[in-house]
Amino acid sequence: MRLCNNAILAGLLSLTTFMLGAQQAPKPTTPSASNQAPLTVDRDPVRSPDAEQPSTVTGEPLRKEGEGYVLHTNVEEVVLNATVLEGTQLVQTLKRDNFQVFEDGVKQGIISFQHTDLPVSIGLVVDNSGSMSKKRPAVNKSALDLVEASNPEDEAFVVNFSDEAYIDQDFTSNVNKLRDGLSHIESRGGTALYDAVVASADKLVADAKRPKQVLVLITDGEDNASTLNLDQTIRRVQELSGPVIYSIGLLFGDEMSHGEVRHARRALELLSNETGGIAFFPKSIEQVDEISAEIARDIRSQYTIGYHSTKPSTEPGFRRVLVTAEAPGMSKLTVRTKSGYFPTTRVAKKPGQKR
Repeated sequence: MRLCNNAILAGLLSLTTFMLGAQQAPKPTTPSASNQAPLTVDRDPVRSPDAEQPSTVTGEPLRKEGEGYVLHTNVEEVVLNATVLEGTQLVQTLKRDNFQVFEDGVKQGIISFQHTDLPVSIGLVVDNSGSMSKKRPAVNKSALDLVEASNPEDEAFVVNFSDEAYIDQDFTSNVNKLRDGLSHIESRGGTALYDAVVASADKLVADAKRPKQVLVLITDGEDNASTLNLDQTIRRVQELSGPVIYSIGLLFGDEMSHGEVRHARRALELLSNETGGIAFFPKSIEQVDEISAEIARDIRSQYTIGYHSTKPSTEPGFRRVLVTAEAPGMSKLTVRTKSGYFPTTRVAKKPGQKR
């Protein structure tokens, strides 16, 4: 499967414009499908081209340099983005001492802690299969309501997928370009959801300027065209130390059987839960705006926690992570973060630098 330019749904423009400032990006170009070099997901394993040696997930606190932020890499540090809830309410007043981190059941020492509006690299991954044709005009209309200024350092790209996935707009901070990229509707083909997720995660790792990375996935059905299965997809995202995935499943209507809805819902929940995100299942198109705003608030309210793993960086295998939080005067707190990671290497780069 390849990623190339093509039309894509405007359904998540509300989220994008809420999270992106109207600042002009440095003149990114949008080549046509005929002349853009394809990105593939058929190599095994899928990871960034510069991830050649096994090592632990890395990252130092961001530091402002010039017009952007630079992540200074430390090969011994694991970085987690965590959302904290008291019931259904976001908690934004915690300090480092309120948190505990465990890796494979062993308590870890927190070495860095931030709770600030960090710039984000976002991939919008949108189902463009034939079954979306009736839903997309309504999503288009509702998505234009959230044109808000946000962090001007954010960047986003847009991917459309059916039985193949295409980049409709490469990384940009230009809201107008994203609007143009999301404006063309062309529903066709099947649903290669898993392949699209892996390809988009790989693109984030390879090309994103921001160490904090998110995929927003919107679909109305279950995968029926991928070369990968669900377990392979989750593993590959974890091997990449990949993005937090937020899913919006438009599973209402009569197009799917109860069994198909159940399978599609389970897949989206696992993709989101295992990566630290959340899956939403609106009962109507009219709820998409509200969900988009909730995703934006969730991303902007996260804590960034770093620790040194007690395991050697060369030791392979999946490492399960648990984060807990307690605070005086608060009831039971729920912490949402990724379930774990595979040791990999991520090379930091300055804004605008090509790998």
